[in-house]
Amino acid sequence: MSKPVSKVREAKLELYRKSGKIHAKAVGGKFNNLRWAVVWLTQIIFYGACWLGWESQGVTRQAVLFDIAHEKFYLFGLVLWPQDALLLAFVLIIAATALFLVTALAGRLFCGFACPQTVYTSIFVWVEAKLEGDHLARLKLDQSPMSWRKAAIKLGKHGVWFLIAAWTGITFVGYFTPIRELLASIVDFGTGPWETFWLGFYAVFTYIQAGLARESVCQHMCPYSRFQGVMFDPETANVAYDGQRGEPRNLRRHAAGAGDCIDCGVCVQVCPTGIDIRDGLQYQCINCGLCIDACDQVMDKIGTPRGLIRFASERELAGQPKPSGKRFQRRVAVYAGLLLLCTGMTLWTVSQRSLLMVDVLRDRGALLRETSDGAIENSYTLKLMNLDEMTQEFQIEVSGVPGLQIVGSSRFSADPGSIRAVPLTLLAQGGQPLSGIQPIQFKIFALNNPAAQAQEKSSFVLP
Repeated sequence: MSKPVSKVREAKLELYRKSGKIHAKAVGGKFNNLRWAVVWLTQIIFYGACWLGWESQGVTRQAVLFDIAHEKFYLFGLVLWPQDALLLAFVLIIAATALFLVTALAGRLFCGFACPQTVYTSIFVWVEAKLEGDHLARLKLDQSPMSWRKAAIKLGKHGVWFLIAAWTGITFVGYFTPIRELLASIVDFGTGPWETFWLGFYAVFTYIQAGLARESVCQHMCPYSRFQGVMFDPETANVAYDGQRGEPRNLRRHAAGAGDCIDCGVCVQVCPTGIDIRDGLQYQCINCGLCIDACDQVMDKIGTPRGLIRFASERELAGQPKPSGKRFQRRVAVYAGLLLLCTGMTLWTVSQRSLLMVDVLRDRGALLRETSDGAIENSYTLKLMNLDEMTQEFQIEVSGVPGLQIVGSSRFSADPGSIRAVPLTLLAQGGQPLSGIQPIQFKIFALNNPAAQAQEKSSFVLP
């Protein structure tokens, strides 16, 4: 008797849902208005800041400029150098801490409103809607066979997309090469190799990410969507569906035992990432709130209170009372405290920042020299770095040993952003009550700018 042959069903593991291109339905409401307000605000700053001018020392320059060639970062009246890299570290820590704080309070709020991917996708989708119509018209056009009309519409849409992407690339590079000089170079085909590369790269990157990839970036590429869950807890507010109020769903609103959800599916139609918020919290959700706007409109039409979909915590949806708040408040307080601490340290560092950096090097060839009249000389090299935008004349003073003086001139000038090596000889009269290695101090200050000063310690060798 032969054994029955077992039929093994081949299992297929799908890493993501293949739902095709998402055509989200447009919806109005407070969250949609807020998203567009953020779009306008961020793009006015991004596209406009590079055109602002700033007058310094009688010369007008670009107000915000990363001048890599001359190793400067201009931020209005502030000029930063590579030696100010600590400020960059503080800024990055502040940005990360602020993101963690917002996530702990309201989930992926940054993703839904201020993320560049969200902002540029909104712009590109708006262009698509203007040229192709609403979500149903766009879906119908995509499913229709190729025709002259379809080709013209698609070509026009991609042309406008490319113009936006190209101008975005020009603006981005305009923060590294003065925007007016960059435009003149583009017109004359005189851009350098690195400028040409970044113009093309950033334009193509914007075109692909915002025009073609869209929600795939949020679903499959963005690492933040994968680790955001570790910053959530039962008290974190997220866009959520109130299942206790909405279930069981029923198209017949007044049926016995029916919940408030009439299963219209509008919340799914407006979602830019194509998820159903009624399935619970999902990593693809970017907390944009568009499903809240759509659901509130439906609730208004059927005469039911708003808030079936709303920003709510897991504890709130479960009907549990708010906790006394110690653990949650401690966690948020830690983020807020770190944010305030880093912000304060940044402001303090900027306020205490000196426009002069000094390094004192002793002459290692000879510890001391005795002159014919019995005086003692020590040789040094002072490296003066002038971080100001203008040439400065510096005065050097020394103290620490009685009668210590500088041989020769004690005034030296340094060009803007330059490092000048100043050879210096110090002299002390013989017959000193001191002997051996004695601590001394150099004080260097700019004659025209009291803010540019520094003090450095060294030593003077006596017999």
